[in-house]
Amino acid sequence: MLRALEDLGFYSVDNLPLELIPKFAELTKDNASIQSAALVVDVREGKSLKRFPSIFAGIRRSAGAKLIFLEADDKAILHRFSETRRPHPLGTDRSVLKSIRSERAQLAPIRDLADLTIDTSKFTVHELREFINERFGERDEAKTMIAVTSFGFRKGVPAESDLVFDVRFLPNPNYIPRFKNLTGKDKNVAQYVRSFPQTQEFIRRITDLLTFLLPHYIREGKSYLTISFGCTGGQHRSVMMAHEIGKNLQQAGYNAKITDRDIVKAPRQTR
Repeated sequence: MLRALEDLGFYSVDNLPLELIPKFAELTKDNASIQSAALVVDVREGKSLKRFPSIFAGIRRSAGAKLIFLEADDKAILHRFSETRRPHPLGTDRSVLKSIRSERAQLAPIRDLADLTIDTSKFTVHELREFINERFGERDEAKTMIAVTSFGFRKGVPAESDLVFDVRFLPNPNYIPRFKNLTGKDKNVAQYVRSFPQTQEFIRRITDLLTFLLPHYIREGKSYLTISFGCTGGQHRSVMMAHEIGKNLQQAGYNAKITDRDIVKAPRQTR
């Protein structure tokens, strides 16, 4: 976790002696070149760990510090010690499992102070890094990538989809001979689909919904969001809708990238 925070620009220190933590907080708070800082405290502090809650209470008041507590279940921790073949910090005079449980008991008062507790049991190293990046990295509308894609249900819903909208309720241009071999990017096809009242209302409602939802996703640390629009074949209605909604999001200031998953051929388009 510390390396992930360091990559995000945090001034990072591992296992600083408890007596130095208030000074560390003071120095980083008053240093204009340090925008954010992080330090790790763990069971290696030994008996002095009991003083941490009172020390942290002081720097929480003076510097607005936040406490993030990482934990995992016994099975996950045992597996990690087995993979790394490193001894537990509490020593080798007892089993690793007994050391883990002793460590958990010693850290319980600190866990109770946490602003955020992260269960890493099912995280790989890469997944934990991604979580930290999403949670603590800078996020705004311009930096968060919004992928807007069209697809055909006959080929399945895109696995990466966060939000899926089914537009098969709209009239299908595929049944009109002059549109059959075109796609939703053709201006005449798009105009046809857009000509129906239900299309206009759908565009308005979905645009309003997304502009309501996206700030909340971004606030929660979502760095990448995929919005998928599906029709039967992924050629006409979904394509038109993905491009329409995508452009609306771009106009609203979002970094929206528009793609078409299932257009299998590129026929002549009317400009």
